[in-house]
Amino acid sequence: MRSASGNGFDSSDSFAVSGAAERTARLHDIPPSITPSHGDDSHLLSRIASPADVKALAPNELAELCREIRTTLLAYGHQHGGHIGSNLGMVEATVALHRVFDSPRDRIVFDVSHQSYVHKMLTGRAAAYLDPDRFSEVTGFTNPDESKHDQFVLGHTGTSISLACGLAKTRDMEGPNSGIGNVIAVIGDGSLSSGVAFEGLNNAAEQGGNLIIVFNDNEMSIAGDFGGMYGPLARLRASGGTAQPNLFNAFGLDYRYVEAGNDVSALVAAFEEVRDIDHPVAVHIHTLKGAGYDGEETHADRQTASASPVSFDSPTGVHPTDNVNHSEPWHSDHCNLSDHEPHEGQCEASHWQNPDAAIGKPDDPRKHYGKMAMAALEPRFAAEPGLVVISPATPGSNGITHEFRERAGAHYVDTGITESHAVAYAAGIARAGGTPVVATTASFFQRAYDQFFQEMSLNRSRVTVLDFLGGLSGSDNTHSGAYDVTMFSNIPGATMLVPTSARDYLADLAWATAPAGSADAPAGPVVIRVPGEAILTAERDATLLPVTGGQIADRPQSTSLPVSVSSASGGISAATVRGTVSVTAQRAGVRHMLDWRVNQTGSHVAIIGLGNAYPLAEQTAAALSADYGITATVIDPRQCTSLDSDVLESLRDGHQQVITLEDGQLEGGWGEKVTAYYANHHVSDGSRNPHVLNFGAAKEFTDRVPLGELNERYGLTVEQVTEAITRCF
Repeated sequence: MRSASGNGFDSSDSFAVSGAAERTARLHDIPPSITPSHGDDSHLLSRIASPADVKALAPNELAELCREIRTTLLAYGHQHGGHIGSNLGMVEATVALHRVFDSPRDRIVFDVSHQSYVHKMLTGRAAAYLDPDRFSEVTGFTNPDESKHDQFVLGHTGTSISLACGLAKTRDMEGPNSGIGNVIAVIGDGSLSSGVAFEGLNNAAEQGGNLIIVFNDNEMSIAGDFGGMYGPLARLRASGGTAQPNLFNAFGLDYRYVEAGNDVSALVAAFEEVRDIDHPVAVHIHTLKGAGYDGEETHADRQTASASPVSFDSPTGVHPTDNVNHSEPWHSDHCNLSDHEPHEGQCEASHWQNPDAAIGKPDDPRKHYGKMAMAALEPRFAAEPGLVVISPATPGSNGITHEFRERAGAHYVDTGITESHAVAYAAGIARAGGTPVVATTASFFQRAYDQFFQEMSLNRSRVTVLDFLGGLSGSDNTHSGAYDVTMFSNIPGATMLVPTSARDYLADLAWATAPAGSADAPAGPVVIRVPGEAILTAERDATLLPVTGGQIADRPQSTSLPVSVSSASGGISAATVRGTVSVTAQRAGVRHMLDWRVNQTGSHVAIIGLGNAYPLAEQTAAALSADYGITATVIDPRQCTSLDSDVLESLRDGHQQVITLEDGQLEGGWGEKVTAYYANHHVSDGSRNPHVLNFGAAKEFTDRVPLGELNERYGLTVEQVTEAITRCF
């Protein structure tokens, strides 16, 4: 029997390719459908329309079904991408769940639900994985709008046990008329480390009654597993489930262990044993993350991407692997990032797979600017022992490479999928005089809202937050960063910087992380919104900044701190940062850091573009000049914590309109504060009260809508902004 397995949870990357963007990324030589082919047309997966069809299969057909599902997942990953690794490890478990239980009467809650692709295939949605023309029909997570078999929209982690407790509570209170049978929470792939998961375990044992917790233990998280709980779990695996301490027993739960987590027959037997159980029980299954990847040809061996299924010698496509039990500290092999050449076992790259069409393309903004930040911080480690980078489990997607982590040593901490803990932990480091930098995705920071208010801001903790994927994007509805400005900019005592260039970004980082006691250092926490797609695209093509060409005046500075960017620290070269890589850290005091920058002085119209919306400000100004002879004032506010009243007052003279542009939620956001300023500071001379127009996103959830389409929807295009401006004259 193989010695290791996998576990797949993701809370960092988003399932974001759809619509026009998906069609653009799709390979042109893919046939209209992908059907596993084994010599005839009677493929099992294509005949599965509901869990009843799984129950109707002969016992000896279950392994063949698993084989076809695995082949479909592998082909789907090459063409569409997604959380393929965690699903490959869950093939047998999901087939067994639907073989034994009766969904939707029996409620199955998947955590974080990125490991629910197989569940979707077995509940009437197989065509969305078999037919490229239908790939966009399903999200990357469970969604009740798609199927009655999906209980919740879940794109974050750790909540399945709590949700299952709630379902079970109502069932037990209402009795037979509740319409609810067994309640099953499927957790794992790192999600058990979340604090809310422990809160759920604590409640489950006290509540009692039927509740089945399936723990998918694949010995991986997004990167490696980190935390004291993983040693006892390893001993449980090594002992066949008999070792103590037993985490689940300690919470008062019954416990079962299944070593053969990729053996569908063993799993069917285990689930049949706990079906209709009258008390809470944890079923600990040992699976292999990415099971089946090693059966593929390597990318180098593929002349062109093909939809042809890979042939496996083993019954279900799962092979023994040596890619387990690594001695190096990250518990995952040396794959550099989370989307390149995935394979079985302890492989960080199997967490998120980009489609083949994306291979060889430049880094996205998260990786590009993440590498840049780490490259700026790394040379300081030797002289600043308290400088620590903290990633709540999502390093690779944010440019925190494996090589950087190895070199950083104790200066890098992966806390697991624990955003609340990560922020509180950082506040503790800051209180002791250290310099913590917490880096993760904007939507995940929502999970730490209380810690931002209390431990960080109320205590004036010198914490630096790197806010990735903030603003509008084509992400799914659980990973949208459109709400980050409304959250961070309204926390008392926190400063939110919104740089519009690599140079400003590195200067902001240097100022925010100035060692405690340094002159002009910030007095409290600083959030830096990492530049997004619009900024990076403009940096790569200066013609997209027609007013300045990307050449902007230096900020005032009182002292300087050289921040050298080493190409060894993630591949950032001098050509990456316009002007210079040896960026001077402008520690010019809070006042200078919060001053707005006027990049062009004009009249009639002032356009203020926040962050990712700043290139639109310059492009709109250029259109006004070319088409209407209006030279607009163009302003980069650089931050959204406060208003620059000096600049706003100066606009009263000669400006009839002030335009605010932001790529985030408009209601409760930044632009409305400019409107409120003029409304609350009305002057008697009506000609000196400019009319304010705010452009931004509606207060809504969006799901995998391409960025260009969102900009059109919200009026964030040159044509729409220009039309609104000229209509008011």
